[in-house]
Amino acid sequence: MTGLSVVDLHAAHGRSPVLHGIDLTVPDGALACVLGPSGCGKSTLLRVLAGFHPAAAGQVLLHGRVLDDGRSRLAPEHRGIGLVPQDGALFPHLSVAANIGFGLPRSRRRARVGELLDLVGLPGLGERRPHQLSGGQQQRVALARALAPRPRLLLLDEPFAALDATLRAELRREVAATLRQSGTTAVLVTHDQDEALSFADTVAVLRDGRIAQAGTPHELYHRPTDAAVATVLGEANLIPAEAKGVEALTAFGPLPLVTPGATPTAALALLRPGQLRLTADPVDGAAPAKVIGSDFRGHDHRVELRPEAPGLPDVLIASSDRPWPVGSETYVSATGPVHLLPES
Repeated sequence: MTGLSVVDLHAAHGRSPVLHGIDLTVPDGALACVLGPSGCGKSTLLRVLAGFHPAAAGQVLLHGRVLDDGRSRLAPEHRGIGLVPQDGALFPHLSVAANIGFGLPRSRRRARVGELLDLVGLPGLGERRPHQLSGGQQQRVALARALAPRPRLLLLDEPFAALDATLRAELRREVAATLRQSGTTAVLVTHDQDEALSFADTVAVLRDGRIAQAGTPHELYHRPTDAAVATVLGEANLIPAEAKGVEALTAFGPLPLVTPGATPTAALALLRPGQLRLTADPVDGAAPAKVIGSDFRGHDHRVELRPEAPGLPDVLIASSDRPWPVGSETYVSATGPVHLLPES
């Protein structure tokens, strides 16, 4: 069953168009993410869904009910939509329990607040004030408040952006688990590809007010439609290639294709950093290269290479399980399968 459906949506700020024919479907109970850089239209899309900004044309439907069709618009308070803003926006003078229960009927406030405190992992903290909580706890309270009226759709506006990296990863896992447990349909907007790939069932890459590609995180990461989508989802090496049967002919030799057939003859092969192998001695298909940068990231080393073979880009990025000193000589080879992209 479809929860949220956006059909050919257009929106503008004054005379300046911002959204150009957005199509997005989020199944009931699914988690979706709209990913894109600042200025691509993410916030405008969120505001149109919430009812804070009018659509110029197209439709926004929730469980089959039209919320906005460019002519008539349902008021925000009648949409059954919850919103978790970036800063939480808690009432500082109210307790945690009062924040969560704000707007709920008095008769069911206590039971619902207790249920939500358990759901977001904050039992026993109902009497505290927001300033007595950590940043992560405050965002949990904001989530609980948004879930309190049992919204049919929850919108999350980069709610983890102000947190440190470790807490951000931990909290987004907890929030995703909470939403799945409650069965809430949700849309997260973010510019963080790790957040998008780890959080959502469906990811839509927004570029210049248009959906460049939408699909599962695995599909978008491994089979992007173009080079721009490939790079927005993570570091990518794009090397010239030619399709031949079930293989791509590259400077690293023939590599198997992710999806043989129906591929451009002259194209770019997508190689993620983890697909490159570094060795001190040459192996089949290896190209000589010089290390120009190396960063330790805990789980691996990010290595920048300048290849000395024709047919390769000026810089390659590899993931290595050991350090490679800057200036050292190495050999780089690749493993498939690879996905082919059209030359831009």
